[in-house]
Amino acid sequence: MGCGAAGYGAVRGPPGPRGGEAGASQRAGLQREVPSNCIKTSKYNIITFLPVNLFEQFQEVANTYFLFLLILQLIPQISSLSWFTTIVPLVLVLTITAVKDATDDYFRHKSDNQVNNRQSQVLISGVLRQEQWMNVRVGDIIKLENNQFVAADLLLLSSSEPHGLCYIETAELDGETNMKVRQAIPVTSELGDTSKLAQFDGEVICEPPNNKLDKFGGTLYWKENKYPLSNQNMLLRGCVLRNTEWCFGLVIFAGPDTKLMQNSGRTKFKRTSIDRLMNTLVLWIFGFLVCMGVILAIGNAIWEHEVGVCFQIYLPWDEGVHSAFFSGFLSFWSYIIILNTVVPISLYVSVEVIRLGHSYFINWDKKMYCAKRRTPAEARTTTLNEELGQVEYIFSDKTGTLTQNIMVFSKCSVNARSYGDVQDMLGHKAELGERPEPVDFSFNPLADPRFQFWDPSLLEAIKLGDPHVHEFFRLLSLCHTVMSEEKSEGELYYKAQSPDEGALVTAARNFGFVFRSRTPKTITVHELGRAITYQLLAILDFNNIRKRMSVIVRSPEGKIRLYCKGADTILLERLHPINQDLTNVTTDHLNEYAGEGLRTLVLAYKDLEESYYEEWSERLHRASSAHEAREDRLAQLYDEVEHDMMLLGATAIEDKLQQGVPETIAILTLANIKIWVLTGDKQETAVNIGYSCKMLTDDMTEVFVITGHTVLEVREELRKAREKMMDASRSMSNGFSYQEKLSSSKLTSVLEAIAGEYALVINGHSLAHALEADMEVEFLETACACKAVICCRVTPLQKAQVVELVKKYKKAVTLAIGDGANDVSMIKTAHIGVGISGQEGIQAVLASDYSFSQFKFLQRLLLVHGRWSYLRMCKFLCYFFYKNFAFTMVHFWFGFFCGFSAQTVYDQYFITLYNIVYTSLPVLAMGVFDQDVPEQRSMEYPKLYEPGQLNLLFNKREFFICIAQGIYTSVLMFFIPYGVFADATRDDGAQLADYQSFAVTVATSLVIVVSVQIGLDTGFWTAINHFFIWGSLAAYFAILFAMHSDGLFQMFPNQFRFVGNAQNTLAQPTVWLTIALTTVVCIMPVVAFRFLKLDLKPELSDTVRYTQLVRKKQKTQHRCMRRAGRVGSRRSGYAFSHQEGFGELIMSGKNMRLSSLALSSFTARPSTGWIETLRKKKGSDSSTAGSPSSATSKALKV
Repeated sequence: MGCGAAGYGAVRGPPGPRGGEAGASQRAGLQREVPSNCIKTSKYNIITFLPVNLFEQFQEVANTYFLFLLILQLIPQISSLSWFTTIVPLVLVLTITAVKDATDDYFRHKSDNQVNNRQSQVLISGVLRQEQWMNVRVGDIIKLENNQFVAADLLLLSSSEPHGLCYIETAELDGETNMKVRQAIPVTSELGDTSKLAQFDGEVICEPPNNKLDKFGGTLYWKENKYPLSNQNMLLRGCVLRNTEWCFGLVIFAGPDTKLMQNSGRTKFKRTSIDRLMNTLVLWIFGFLVCMGVILAIGNAIWEHEVGVCFQIYLPWDEGVHSAFFSGFLSFWSYIIILNTVVPISLYVSVEVIRLGHSYFINWDKKMYCAKRRTPAEARTTTLNEELGQVEYIFSDKTGTLTQNIMVFSKCSVNARSYGDVQDMLGHKAELGERPEPVDFSFNPLADPRFQFWDPSLLEAIKLGDPHVHEFFRLLSLCHTVMSEEKSEGELYYKAQSPDEGALVTAARNFGFVFRSRTPKTITVHELGRAITYQLLAILDFNNIRKRMSVIVRSPEGKIRLYCKGADTILLERLHPINQDLTNVTTDHLNEYAGEGLRTLVLAYKDLEESYYEEWSERLHRASSAHEAREDRLAQLYDEVEHDMMLLGATAIEDKLQQGVPETIAILTLANIKIWVLTGDKQETAVNIGYSCKMLTDDMTEVFVITGHTVLEVREELRKAREKMMDASRSMSNGFSYQEKLSSSKLTSVLEAIAGEYALVINGHSLAHALEADMEVEFLETACACKAVICCRVTPLQKAQVVELVKKYKKAVTLAIGDGANDVSMIKTAHIGVGISGQEGIQAVLASDYSFSQFKFLQRLLLVHGRWSYLRMCKFLCYFFYKNFAFTMVHFWFGFFCGFSAQTVYDQYFITLYNIVYTSLPVLAMGVFDQDVPEQRSMEYPKLYEPGQLNLLFNKREFFICIAQGIYTSVLMFFIPYGVFADATRDDGAQLADYQSFAVTVATSLVIVVSVQIGLDTGFWTAINHFFIWGSLAAYFAILFAMHSDGLFQMFPNQFRFVGNAQNTLAQPTVWLTIALTTVVCIMPVVAFRFLKLDLKPELSDTVRYTQLVRKKQKTQHRCMRRAGRVGSRRSGYAFSHQEGFGELIMSGKNMRLSSLALSSFTARPSTGWIETLRKKKGSDSSTAGSPSSATSKALKV
């Protein structure tokens, strides 16, 4: 496929060994190379890895800073430290990060190869051959088989179904689970075998690649004719072929040009907020470093000018230095090198090690392992762990993420009685763990063994011949658009366009009303073992406006009846007044079902007179043939006949949620995390799931529904919603004024502090207007004031736009979670992307940063791993800056006493080993293992999560507190020993003060003080913490004594000249008293402050720890808690994931095989053997008075 001069693409089919690629390339005016079908989610290859990865790493300010220092250290005139002290850690950091990035990208390559190496049948030289997906090209003809994924965007040519129909599931594209029908154009639908397809030489001129999932425009030129093409003729990559044995398609778009990949967005380089803050802090520290260097350089110039000139004879200036000013200039660079340890490169090595450890904790967490799918949680990146502890907004897909894509017939109401609740011996509703065995349907040879129902009283009503119950299930077996396939005797397979319909027809099947087959004019149902064929007179199809569907059938006795099912809000208005009492009871049942989050439909019927039906049918025929206002005329006729109906009852279907979804959402909400559901599904379905998972509740003040089709309508609906919320707020705050206009840089609205709970539901077409530049702030303001937000019918690109909008204005950490290819775009856009390894393929997992198998694990990922990661990283950074400022600032104070000569206090081995050996492992242990409260308390007290959202534990204020403490420590560390040594003497009366003794005393004080400080900072002690802290102290003394030993002096006399200095210094009681005094004075203010804070202003974590200690002292009390019964709801529980058009398709017979059409003359052998088992009546002549169908009751007599 190439781009023509007009900007359109051209694809030509065979002839040629591989069909259309030759033809496409021959087209005049092609300006664009045809892409392969290979997809790529990886960032690097072997050639680009080194330059691209180094470029990314040097975007970190710290890495550039260390490279600059390295260059300075290579200049001997200004360097007082060896160059290897910087280059070794720098290369180590770059290598560790590069290896980590390479590993991450290797797994992306591996995943890409998995997808690209899938097999597909391609027509080559008239023969079908197995080809890898990546070798599929534009113009190829591909054969797909049932349940296979579509490899590329295809033009449907032919299929195994009549009239070139095929059925697809688009859950990966738009999140909808209901099947959709696609149809080949008539001229190609007969190309069913490979010999005819090999001769197909048509050419397709079509639109260029784009991301619009619901639109396609093109023309097929073949045999000197042209045929228009639309989206109904296309099979898009990511779809799954369902209920169709095979089909053939012509590849139109491949690889990155497919609509799926066009919607997937680009892979973005993600960095945490702490990383971004660190870059800012490094710049500030560098500025601070320059200021200190300038002060010391000025001091050096003054000292050399005033004092240094007096010592020129035996302390001459270095070669090349001819003035005090130039000496100060060189001194500036020397001090920059000496003082650079305020930000040591080991900080970044330690950060990477800590993040790696946190990632392994996630991977090893057995509580996030799904035994059923054998899927562990996986941290697919190691750079975002602490951001998991700062999430404020979660954007979730619905289908496959919150739900299981499984519909279950749960309850029903028939003739004012509710069925489906299981009762225990006392007549109470049984709990899940107390349920008895499900109803036994073994007597029914046609029952679906997977169907389960828990209330035996419904089956008893069937056995007792309750006419209302019979009519209820008769309606379910007749009023639908399901297709039935019977591959062997008694083995039925239903092809349902929506899972709702499948669940209802399967329920009727198990209770004895088995839908067997259909033709365009008949429906055959086995009612309690007896085959009855109804004449299908009309299907009044479902659509989103009518919210109902009806069938008109003629029974074998000649009686005409209309059966209808639909939304309670619609059907209850169309009932005959005689139903009032029954309606009241049924409404109560509907409210109860809605309160449990079940999807409800109301069932009704109406008997029609023959004369009325004939006259109505004639008007229907004329309306169907009308050229103008056809839809309106049909709707009017449908509305006319669907009045004065008799109520039968209601159904309640459970759209099964993933395990633990309501509890997870409730706890995350308590953690002040806002959850938005972004789904491609219908509004009713999405809202129903919102109630099921307790995002929406009946206690909410109001649920705003935005459905405007124009910019003005959407703006007005948003304005009204804001006004309602503000009116409530004003009434609570005595007329608080509200400013309409907001700052675009930072959205802070009084709406977020309103009284009451609100929810916002918005449709895709309305969202398109709401996301426009002049309205996006209004939309976001309204949405953020609501407790829950549900966006329905949204495209994958709109999902990403909503996430980007929140990132842009709220400056909050966002997390997107989904399981399908339609979620990839928002997963890539959010700060953190989580993939559910579910049933919709692996595209979401490939694009994600973290993956697991169930939504409920998100709670543990954030509240335990995320919170701990944030806490550990913040404590690590605070301590690291503290200990390095305490270490480095001693040089600054010493500069005033050494003539500003850039002389170091410590020897260079201590400077090198301080961050690598003496203080590295204890802070690593704290950064990896520390925790403030156990994991159970983290889950019990979600409010513990809020400090991360508010960024309280490490921010600019905390940073300044840390460096202030470090500077305070350095002042005491230098001046206490300096003051003591001024007049101190040894035991033998000699002067104690000398440079080496002073250096040993200060260094020892420093190591002990920072070790005590990390002991105070550690909240969770493990054996590793003890070993590292006390081991580091032991290592310090061991190395100190070794460097001042005779052995090293004899081996390296020029390097280790001060033999016995450490032993002599530390043998003096004065030195140890000095060290003890320094330690106490440095640490006591910290201890006093923490005790006061704990007593006067404790944090929640302190309170939880105290509670835990109290609990340990008390005896554990076991409470047997019983689940509270659900209350009813006064809202509609209607939801039906059905699509318009299937009724017309069935009535036309286009989707019927010839074999199924012949079934109209087939009459099954009556199976009466199981009827006696079914019907255990006490009397054979029970009254049939009040039966909705006397003809049916006759048919039931054996």
